[in-house]
Amino acid sequence: MSSHDANKHDKHDKQSLPYIARSGLAGGFAGCVAKTVVAPLDRVKILFQASNPDFRKYAGTWSGAFSAGSQIYRENGVMGLFQGHSATLLRIFPYAAIKFMAYDQIEHILMPTREQQTNLRRFSAGAISGMISVLFTYPLDLIRVRMAYHTRSTNNGHLSKPTFIQAASEVYREAPKAQPSALPPAATTTLFSRFPILKFYRGFTVTLTGMVPYAGTSFLCWGFLRAHFVPQSPDGTPRRPTPLADLVIGAVSGAVAQTVSYPYEVVRRRMQVGGLTHPDRWMRWDETVRTIWQSRGWRGFYIGLSIGYLKIVPMTAVSFAVWQWGKRILDV
Repeated sequence: MSSHDANKHDKHDKQSLPYIARSGLAGGFAGCVAKTVVAPLDRVKILFQASNPDFRKYAGTWSGAFSAGSQIYRENGVMGLFQGHSATLLRIFPYAAIKFMAYDQIEHILMPTREQQTNLRRFSAGAISGMISVLFTYPLDLIRVRMAYHTRSTNNGHLSKPTFIQAASEVYREAPKAQPSALPPAATTTLFSRFPILKFYRGFTVTLTGMVPYAGTSFLCWGFLRAHFVPQSPDGTPRRPTPLADLVIGAVSGAVAQTVSYPYEVVRRRMQVGGLTHPDRWMRWDETVRTIWQSRGWRGFYIGLSIGYLKIVPMTAVSFAVWQWGKRILDV
């Protein structure tokens, strides 16, 4: 084999380092573009999910989402709508890069040929890739939520918002009196004293649990719809979908995945801001679920879902479409 042929083979070998790097680059870029498109909606949704007292009155309706966005714009301008977005981009690039890169690898292992594609394998590949990505990037997500949660203005009319470093420092300094653990209090205190990084994993268990249905359903729908609605060439090989087809399939996948996993996301947001609303202790999973149920019933687990659709449908559509475009550009 010549040197040129060897390089070409390595370039298209799915388990080679060049392929993995380009796959991750395409995924990371797609995630950043998609998140930037919906950043204002994401800010409003976080305020609704975390039950911010300044915006609780707007929650639950489509018009309320626009009213909340209008209030943020009036008080803090365009930058208020993108508050916390710098932390979002710091998180989303590695998150999306790892997720799409992991999916490419796991798909290759579980479904090396079109004939071996099944809905269970599609779901498993998506769920595993989602869990891997959230494991590595969850602290960045928690800091981003803390930055987006602040809405109070100072006496001079400017928003008193923490920087990325300040938000991270705030989380690090928190010293809850009780931990959601089966360990004795003394052992728990010692554990968190020795491993302060665990403070950056508030709500991680519910996030990991919710990632299974979200990422699994998202990639399941993506693979299923592409297999059934993207026409094949006369020789039986799949044709390359158009960008419009990628957008539509991505939008449907995002809507279905959001519906399935949304209650987990609401609980996660409440737990992530627990250090602000209950600084004296840690909010447990069961306590958070009970608080939501007592205040709003089952509807409390779907608060902000309308704006969730408004955000997740275009975000997922853009994410999948830009991912595929990036892979074509990078010859992945």
